[in-house]
Amino acid sequence: MNSPAPTTDYLRQSLGVTERFQRLKARPVVLEIEKLGRQFAGKNGPVTALRDISLKIHRRELVCVIGPSGCGKSTLIRIIAGLDVPTSGRLLVDGKESRGPSSERGMVFQGYTLFPWLTVKRNVMFGLQMGGMSQLEAEGKALEWLALVGLSKFADTYPAQLSGGMKQRVAIARALAPNPRVLLMDEPFGALDAQTRAQMQAHLLEIWRNVDVTILFITHDLDEAIYLADRIIVLKAHPGEVQEVIEVSVPRPRSAEQFNSPEFLATRRRLEELIHPRVDLVHEKLPIVRLTPVGDDVE
Repeated sequence: MNSPAPTTDYLRQSLGVTERFQRLKARPVVLEIEKLGRQFAGKNGPVTALRDISLKIHRRELVCVIGPSGCGKSTLIRIIAGLDVPTSGRLLVDGKESRGPSSERGMVFQGYTLFPWLTVKRNVMFGLQMGGMSQLEAEGKALEWLALVGLSKFADTYPAQLSGGMKQRVAIARALAPNPRVLLMDEPFGALDAQTRAQMQAHLLEIWRNVDVTILFITHDLDEAIYLADRIIVLKAHPGEVQEVIEVSVPRPRSAEQFNSPEFLATRRRLEELIHPRVDLVHEKLPIVRLTPVGDDVE
């Protein structure tokens, strides 16, 4: 059984989208990854998690990384954050090689990672004061960021008193407070229910429209990637390599109504082709073991 030919309608862009990408590509490159590789020691020798990853991400671009399980998405973002070390290649921020953690790269994890014994305001202040900012100045900055994420009224509450979505907004404010050049987000909405997740996606786009920051966003959700991203980096697994880079043809500003638009659906079909390819059932049929008598002849 032959696989169907890949669709190409996801490549079609309106004039407005094409012109926007031209403007985007004219911006300075903030984050550059050159031939990045990562190997881990395995029982039977080295295991390659990432191989020859090369990317250029422009100022104020929002890029999503997506791929099947085992493609190395989280390994990639941990290396970019300085929490892991590549086996080969290098990372540049604003043209300068960067190693280890730095305030130029903020990180938001899937878990909320807030200090439960500190108030919301103190959580946002923490990194600022660790960087040498006075308490008075850190408090003023923290209140500005809490206003941006819509949590001014909760400045003096504790994380345990907040919903999951509110906790992630605090985590985003804390990551943005030191004014990083790049905000790294590792499946930050993965633990939220569907309604809260949709609200957080809209919050993130609103924040991004008002902050001079470049975002690299890891997700396994196809709709989330299309809704948020300028470009989608599709990784393939074993080892993790760049399979395709997709320029999302859905116009901005984005809205939930676009989920059924031709551009959105075409991009989703292409992602499905890349990440969940059809299996030739004639050759890939698996043996079925019957564990209990079912008592009928249905299939």
